Amino acid sequence: MMQRPLTIRLCGPRGFCAGVDRAIQIVVLALKKYGAPVYVRHEIVHNRYVVEGLQARGAVFVEELDEIPPEHHSQPVVFSAHGVPKSVPADAEARNLFYLDATCPLVSKVHKQAMRHQRQGRHVLLIGHAGHPEVIGTMGQLPEGTVTLVETEEDAARIAPQTPDALGFVTQTTLSVDDTAGIVKALEQRFPQMQAPAAESICYATTNRQDAVKEAAPGSDLFLVVGAPNSSNSRRLVEVAERAGARRGLLVQRASEIPWDELGDISVLGLSAGASAPEIIVDEIIESFRQRFDVKVELAVTAEETENFPVNRVLRDVELTAADMAFVNGNA
Repeated sequence: MMQRPLTIRLCGPRGFCAGVDRAIQIVVLALKKYGAPVYVRHEIVHNRYVVEGLQARGAVFVEELDEIPPEHHSQPVVFSAHGVPKSVPADAEARNLFYLDATCPLVSKVHKQAMRHQRQGRHVLLIGHAGHPEVIGTMGQLPEGTVTLVETEEDAARIAPQTPDALGFVTQTTLSVDDTAGIVKALEQRFPQMQAPAAESICYATTNRQDAVKEAAPGSDLFLVVGAPNSSNSRRLVEVAERAGARRGLLVQRASEIPWDELGDISVLGLSAGASAPEIIVDEIIESFRQRFDVKVELAVTAEETENFPVNRVLRDVELTAADMAFVNGNA
């Protein structure tokens, strides 16, 4: 039986960013150097496949540091890529824990920008999503009461800071570029003296992935984004795809989540992956479509990423091989 033709527009850049890659490498290298168990506070990145892959290698995920048994206090505990409040390393030191901080350097940069605003006497407006670990981490860099969270343009119209003439803003790194621009504009209209951060808060990887989706989305019958439901940057990609002209956008974690019976008559499929989604799942999804369609892959590439963030100094004496990372990158 003849298979129907399907063009897959594969976005580039897609998948792991340098910060996610570094965080996973830190856990893998810590396991190689110190042996299991290596504890990880919260999901190292928002991806179940990655978490399960690390668990299979001996990582133990905990929500809080008091879950680490006393006999393992000399084993490393890794803080996730999203960053943590200042209280967490302080708690680790109080418990005599050996910790490795895997906070993405671009998240750390936002922390520094927020602290700079505060040092200069400004109340900080943080544009982001309530409850997201990155937002909790950023708010936790500053004394209580010195940060106001702004989630929407409605929030921007409503907030009543005590020092309207002394404000500075930063943003979560994984937001929609377009949505954030709308919120910033609304704030600037109300608070013309508000100070921007010294550098862009939304990270290069978020912007690049959204740009590639905007390129691939127009005219696509379905746009698939590989990512977890709790991954902010992945959910934004679905929204960007639908806004940019995809008939329908869908977030999936694995090929098994694709509603094959409901796809209907599709001829153009957009495909991208959030910054915490491994390339091995993108490969799995393309292969699943090849089994059902006569697939032609077109690349929608809008940027080349060459960023590479070095791991913690104590891990740099351990060799990281392609085989060590094959569980997420595949064997290519």
